[in-house]
Amino acid sequence: MTNVSDNGKSLEPPISPDKILPQRKLSTIPLMFLIFYEVSGGPFGVEDSVQSGGPLLALLGFLIFPFIWSIPEALITAELATAFPENGGYVVWISAAFGPFWGFQEGWWKWLSGVIDNALYPVLFLDYLKWVFPSVSGGPTRLACLLIITVALTYFNYRGLTIVGYAAVALGIFSLLPFCVMAFLAIPRLKPERWLVINLENVDWRVFMNTLFWNLNYWDSASTLAGEVENPQKSFPKALGFAVLLVMFSYLIPLLAGTGALKLDLAAWNDGYFADVAMAIGGPLLKWWVAVAAALSNAGLFEAEMSSDSFQLLGMGESGMLPQIFARRSKFGTPILGIIFSGTGVVLLSWLRFQEIIEILNFLYCLGMLLEFAAFIWLRIKQPTLLRPYRVPLNTLGVVLISIPPLILIVFVMTLASWKTVIFSLLCSVVGFLVYPCMIYAKERKWIMFAKVPDSQGLPVMDVSASIAIRNEDDSDAADSLLLERTLVNEEEID
Repeated sequence: MTNVSDNGKSLEPPISPDKILPQRKLSTIPLMFLIFYEVSGGPFGVEDSVQSGGPLLALLGFLIFPFIWSIPEALITAELATAFPENGGYVVWISAAFGPFWGFQEGWWKWLSGVIDNALYPVLFLDYLKWVFPSVSGGPTRLACLLIITVALTYFNYRGLTIVGYAAVALGIFSLLPFCVMAFLAIPRLKPERWLVINLENVDWRVFMNTLFWNLNYWDSASTLAGEVENPQKSFPKALGFAVLLVMFSYLIPLLAGTGALKLDLAAWNDGYFADVAMAIGGPLLKWWVAVAAALSNAGLFEAEMSSDSFQLLGMGESGMLPQIFARRSKFGTPILGIIFSGTGVVLLSWLRFQEIIEILNFLYCLGMLLEFAAFIWLRIKQPTLLRPYRVPLNTLGVVLISIPPLILIVFVMTLASWKTVIFSLLCSVVGFLVYPCMIYAKERKWIMFAKVPDSQGLPVMDVSASIAIRNEDDSDAADSLLLERTLVNEEEID
């Protein structure tokens, strides 16, 4: 997209296009593993579900929860990401449905939730690595390592999204293999009755639900970099479908092995306990492998979340929702300011406690998801002829019905939040409500330069997908072809 100021004059980017290195777009396999890392990254972090709910509730949670939450969210993401295949993802969807004000709020809630989420991974990286190197468990050494890890991973993200995608494939395979070995070695020791242990009177529902929700959400995050995906109309549905299966098995198999092969000790099931499980089942070598895999998996989680957060800001800059400087890229094609802002937020928030982080990010994420489900239904009603390369195979009533269970779950998770979380989230929302009109004021007076986005060139205002086609296609013949296809689709539906 050409950078244009509000007075119509072209602006020179900090790095001219001919100096930006050629970047390959993401294909289906790297996209699948990026989605896997956006959502899961493996069973690391699920231990609290056993401690708070017991083996039976934990297993049922990771078996049933995906059908109530993960699959509906993945289906919605597949439909809307292919209808609006550009950077910014859910921000674009909400803007198309409810206007730029709510699009901005969606972006603010989801970006803040993502940055808070990303603050967990350097901490979890060290929590598992301490089983191999005890010196990183506390004190100045731990603080120094946290800063070094954050800076190093942020720089790696800066070097290019394609590199991050293929690194996610390698990390995913390496991180899941030890659990396949552990599950195989655990078979002779399994006692199925251990899976049935439950004590409903002692369940910590707040921790249990927040742990489940955190480990099975963020399916929509990869949509923010849809503009960097090769053939997103086909790649997104395939990648999401395979990622759902991969995430479910990556949780259930280790939990079945760990809870079925060892005598239950609820107090021991906390962050990093899978290293002890591996030690008991396979010995020191398997424990070392799990610990290193967990550390590297958290590096993959960091990279995937950083990519999503930074490309979201880039997309908002390209669409004129944030100042134009957010749309600028490095010579590697990565968002310069998006990475700086996201990395800084991680450093500032890494001092929060694990469960505090999960509860706050879940609450902010829920606010954004309420808007996403509303936009999904609203666009089905108000824009029935919107070009949807992938369409959830249900009519309007059907999509309303599949949205009800996730919406009930969202409200339930929000009611479990502490007053501290509610107040913090409300204050963050007030900031977003105030910043947007301030930016509009500054934009009108040309105090800050924003990208000037072409209008729909005579198309109906709500016909957003056609507008995107015109905006993104460099070849006018290709744009004309897409618009002709859209016209034929409209005529067929009218007939």
